[in-house]
Amino acid sequence: MSKKKVLLLCTGNSCRSIIAEALINANLDGFVAKSAGVVPKDEVNPLAKKILKEKGIWDERYHPKDIGDVLDEDFDLVITVCDNAKKSCPIFPKKTKKLHIPFDDPDGKDFSAFEKTYNNIKDILLPKVLDAFSS
Repeated sequence: MSKKKVLLLCTGNSCRSIIAEALINANLDGFVAKSAGVVPKDEVNPLAKKILKEKGIWDERYHPKDIGDVLDEDFDLVITVCDNAKKSCPIFPKKTKKLHIPFDDPDGKDFSAFEKTYNNIKDILLPKVLDAFSS
């Protein structure tokens, strides 16, 4: 059985969408996630990387990508995790399910904000991904 492909979209693709990508890839069997940004940063936020390393789900392949780099791929689900990405979300060629599940941006805040974001994404976003495909 082929895996469901999920795209996480954010503005900078350095915190929330990277955390969500890692959580889906580590926790949801039958799913593969990628992330991208409307205006991607140069690198993953060091505190986002730190929380993922602490949780044992960091992968060196995670890096900020421009939405243009993934537009030609077929996704089964596109999730915007910030309001700016929702406004800027492009139209995907096939009928792709879309969800908007916004999270506060931890960028520029202390490590506890990243822990909160991680836990919120795990507790809120992961069940909604599963629900999107339950009949």
